[in-house]
Amino acid sequence: QVQLVESGGGLVQAGGSLRLSCAVSGLTFGSYAMGWFRQAPGTEREFVAAISRSGGPIDYLDAVKGRFTISRDNAKNTVYLQMNSLKPEDTAVYYCAARLGLTIRRNSYDYAFWGQGTQVTVSS
Repeated sequence: QVQLVESGGGLVQAGGSLRLSCAVSGLTFGSYAMGWFRQAPGTEREFVAAISRSGGPIDYLDAVKGRFTISRDNAKNTVYLQMNSLKPEDTAVYYCAARLGLTIRRNSYDYAFWGQGTQVTVSS
């Protein structure tokens, strides 16, 4: 059974930092590209960042470039999202997702497995 479990969300003031983790089990982690998405109330799920299965090609939403960093530890079957200089508009439920294959993608439909999400709230 495939499981993706996010953790690390919470309430933080604007300008603060959080580190999200996504622990993956039930699949060959090193064969999957990983992505982070977010969804704020009343909006569609939005791409945030993606990392290839080797940690090589990485992609970010323009709005988070320079503030967020995606990384992975294939020995621990875990992907991370370091979020710095957080803004109120970053408030959302954050989801990690897994995509079998070499390439990284921004479309949520390209990801087969999803976590339950973790809430990030940034106060002004």
